Amino acid sequence: MKFAYKFSNLLGTVYRKGNLIFSPDGYSVISPVGNRITIFDLKNNKSSTLPVESRFDYTSIDIAPNGSILIAVNEEGEASLISLISRRVIHKYRFKRRVRCIKFSPDGKHFAACKENNVFVFKAPGLLTGEFNPFVMERVFHGAFDETTYIDWSYDSKLLAVGSKDNSTRLYSLEKWANFKSYSLGSHTDSIVGCFFEKDSYDLSTISRNGQLCVWECSIDPDALTPWQPIAKKQKPQESESEDDIDFDKALEKTEKQKKKDKHVSNQSAADDAEDEKDTTDKESKVQKLFYKKLGRHYLGDEVRKQNSDAVLTSAAYHRDTKILVTGFSTGAFFIHEMPDVNMIHSLSISEQCISSIALNNTGDWIALGCSGLGQLLVWEWQSETYAMKQQGHSTNMSCLSYSPDGQYIVTGGDDGKVKLWNAATGFCTITFQEHSSAISDVLFSHNRKFVVSASLDGTVRAYDMTRYRNFRTLVSPRPVQFSCVALDASDEFLAAGGQDVFEIFLWSMKLGRLLEILAGHEGPVASLAFNPNLASSALASVSWDKTLKLWNAIESGSAHETIQLTADGLCVVYKPDGKEVAVATLDGQISFFDCKTAMQTSSIEGKNDLGSGRSDTDLVTAKKSLQGKAFTCLCYMADGSCILAGGQSKNVCIYNIQESVLLKKFEVTQNRSFDAVDDFINRRKMTEFGNVALVEDREENEGGKVSLRLPGVRKGDMASRSIKPEVRVYSLQFSPTGQSWAAATTEGLLIYSLDMGLVFDPFELEFGITPQTVKETLFKREHARALMMALKLNEKLLIQEVIENVPYRDIELTITSLPDVYVERVLKFVASELENTRHIHFYLIWINAILTRQGSKINSTVQMPVLLTLQKNMQRKYDELSKICDFNQYTIKYIQRLGEHKAAKEKAKSDGEETSEDELREGTLVEEMEVD
Repeated sequence: MKFAYKFSNLLGTVYRKGNLIFSPDGYSVISPVGNRITIFDLKNNKSSTLPVESRFDYTSIDIAPNGSILIAVNEEGEASLISLISRRVIHKYRFKRRVRCIKFSPDGKHFAACKENNVFVFKAPGLLTGEFNPFVMERVFHGAFDETTYIDWSYDSKLLAVGSKDNSTRLYSLEKWANFKSYSLGSHTDSIVGCFFEKDSYDLSTISRNGQLCVWECSIDPDALTPWQPIAKKQKPQESESEDDIDFDKALEKTEKQKKKDKHVSNQSAADDAEDEKDTTDKESKVQKLFYKKLGRHYLGDEVRKQNSDAVLTSAAYHRDTKILVTGFSTGAFFIHEMPDVNMIHSLSISEQCISSIALNNTGDWIALGCSGLGQLLVWEWQSETYAMKQQGHSTNMSCLSYSPDGQYIVTGGDDGKVKLWNAATGFCTITFQEHSSAISDVLFSHNRKFVVSASLDGTVRAYDMTRYRNFRTLVSPRPVQFSCVALDASDEFLAAGGQDVFEIFLWSMKLGRLLEILAGHEGPVASLAFNPNLASSALASVSWDKTLKLWNAIESGSAHETIQLTADGLCVVYKPDGKEVAVATLDGQISFFDCKTAMQTSSIEGKNDLGSGRSDTDLVTAKKSLQGKAFTCLCYMADGSCILAGGQSKNVCIYNIQESVLLKKFEVTQNRSFDAVDDFINRRKMTEFGNVALVEDREENEGGKVSLRLPGVRKGDMASRSIKPEVRVYSLQFSPTGQSWAAATTEGLLIYSLDMGLVFDPFELEFGITPQTVKETLFKREHARALMMALKLNEKLLIQEVIENVPYRDIELTITSLPDVYVERVLKFVASELENTRHIHFYLIWINAILTRQGSKINSTVQMPVLLTLQKNMQRKYDELSKICDFNQYTIKYIQRLGEHKAAKEKAKSDGEETSEDELREGTLVEEMEVD
């Protein structure tokens, strides 16, 4: 069961490239993140990544009007039809070329796709008819002379507007109409970026790359479209006489009579033709032809070009109901205009990077903006001028990560010099620290969860307060050093950092902020450090490129240490959770294990062949040969110390059993061919006598032709190259302290793999005769303890949940007391994990209270630490959620009370007024009676 992990979420990257879309309800943003798709739920403040992976990066996506089907097309033209209900790919289709835009019709019956200079219209599968016929092509339009760039449907799905790079917009229809054929709109001097229909009309707005906006008015109303009907052909009357029965006398007589009639008939036919011509003109006047009139041209880019003459319009979006037009430019500025008068409402700038995509939700209140250069995704509420969401991943590679002790947060560091804190439950970044001026080499969470530590190549080690979110401590060395690794002891008192260019280890006091010791002895860059996790120990382990592992006790004995020779350069060192063993990854692909007391090697794992290696585009040798230079660069023990997780310079992450030294499972972190070194073999069709065709770079003739420059040895992206294709690798790994998940910092982003309880059948001490039916029968007899033990032996989640929730709350303590100790621990594990999603919070808290008070002294806290951490995390989360609800309800109750008081006062004043009027009436009657007397 412990190896039944599956991909659950993608953090650290919120947007890569492609178009953004909103869900039909307007509360979720769907973003293409590389070769995956992430849904950001703005209402519940949570993100989730679909368990769907493409072979290349997604560039075009769209969602059906009913929100059940999503179509996503990658950069190679492979389309995936994804069900958002089952979250699975239900069909695939190959366009074989790049698709620039894909869009569903408003009625949901069709969708159209732009490919080269064509537009393909397909029937949408199973939305209305219930029949599943995916990608049935209905029409193809070939009118454009250059690549088509944008598609928009009219509100009634009858007309289709298509913009292209030939500076024109063309209108097509799926059905035939008597007063409409394909229509072309020009008047632009650059390629079309967007074309938008108005609501309940065929009026159109087109906008081009140079910022020109043209507003067009349609000559007819939508109801005036007349269906085309074929013209009925007139049949000639057949002569009754045949050639065989001809009488010549009668024929001559008929000819003379015919000559007399011809003159009369010619005059009559001329009159008939004139009358037919008059009827035709009357019909044409009744059926008015569709054409467009240009109402005006507006230059939206002039304001931006005052600051940057090279600025171009890169994206646009339009909301029909509110008539709001949003345009984004390459300078990071975006404008909001009100149509059709083109009145500017807002002019804002979010960054200096190009805005790649813009989307509006169904109400027109939220604007989603994506910047591919920064990996930034914003949702702006333009009326209140506030951010509904503001997320940005690392602009470059994510180099390191660390879990918080309770598993709720993950801190990451990147080559961009930023330290980010991510919420593991919601997937959102909560805070970003930007104090470092160079790449982050290592990050750590303190054991008390109060601060985070980061080491950087800028020569500083910084500590950040997790309460006030500020940099409260900056540690430096006597001379400039590029720090490559950092470690904290179990008491959070001491901090150690290793140098990359100066081969020394620096030891500081966290409380005082003073440098206590400089540990010298290594003859190469210090690659990794680790403190013993036991509170009673202050031992420190370090590995270096000088092929040594050194064990220090710097607090007690200073620079005295024990040296262990390694087989190759040391790359990573980690302690076993019990602190009795260390694991070291070396450059020759081995993982070696050493006993800390005896300094003897206990076992080793030869993992080079398991690591795997793809062939890069620039490799002149095969993948099998390049594998000899690969090695594991990051290691992490499981919570119980029985297995170890290893990753490195490839797309694979391996889990090994330490005692048996065997590979248990291999995870492939990505299948994205947009990265380098994913495939083991290069397609022979791409190989020429001059090398790989993928290395040939498209450039203009005046730029020197087709040339690709690549600096030797570059791994993180060549700045001399116009297009960077990063190589896939795993930079850092760590298991969650709860043992329910593990995270990997990769080229793709921060990947989270969670334990899937329902993936395999894993019984516990199963006996003959124990079935779900017998468990339910025992539960019906009210033998709760026996039924719970039987359910735990089957280890079926739903069955255990049914038994636990059917135990009366008065019998919970008796049931816990009747269970053996081993079953109590399994009940605690189940209750701790179930508390995350259950609605019966009080009921499960009664179970937890009974377990901890009755059997708490018998629980082995060392072995069950992951379960206890899971329990703490879920209880804290429920507390936070309930606190927010209670605070909100507190203000709501106050409002209702004040409303009731106000209403009561109003009614009282009204009743007092009525009594006053009655008294006045009585007094007036008495006065009248006295006057009469």
